[in-house]
Amino acid sequence: MMDALIAGRLHARPEARTSKTGKPFATAKLRAAAGDGANLFVNVIAFEQAAVSALLALDAGDSIAIAGAMTPKVWTDREGTSHPALDVVAHAVLTSYHVTRKRRAMQPEDDGSGDIGAQGYAAGNSPTRVTDAVTRPARDPGAQPNDAAWRAMAPAQQAPLDDGEPLPF
Repeated sequence: MMDALIAGRLHARPEARTSKTGKPFATAKLRAAAGDGANLFVNVIAFEQAAVSALLALDAGDSIAIAGAMTPKVWTDREGTSHPALDVVAHAVLTSYHVTRKRRAMQPEDDGSGDIGAQGYAAGNSPTRVTDAVTRPARDPGAQPNDAAWRAMAPAQQAPLDDGEPLPF
């Protein structure tokens, strides 16, 4: 098995099934475009509840991306021609709905001040950049940088900032 991220369109509506032990799962068939213009069929099975729910909310022709464990296979048609296929155990399912919802949640609220502030994020209070996750103190325009604060944040294994040597650049 290999980890894979495969995008394509659903060939048919996903099916809800139940295992012998009563656990729900879902199966689907995905058409992914191969590099030569042909389609590659991907057999998808999902056991995790989030992936099962996401699959069952979709219909034939919907765009989808699947992340999971992939196994390459070969199948033979009625004429005896061999064709490649993939089996994927889906761990995550991403649709255009999820992308749109996530993008909307990541947009900062704009109050017109040009500053998104510490709580100015859209629904979910998610930061738009990694650096925005840090709560920044209010800035005094006339204040000087505090070297002690910067030194305290530096990892201990690094050399001190002021070692008396000239900078090499």
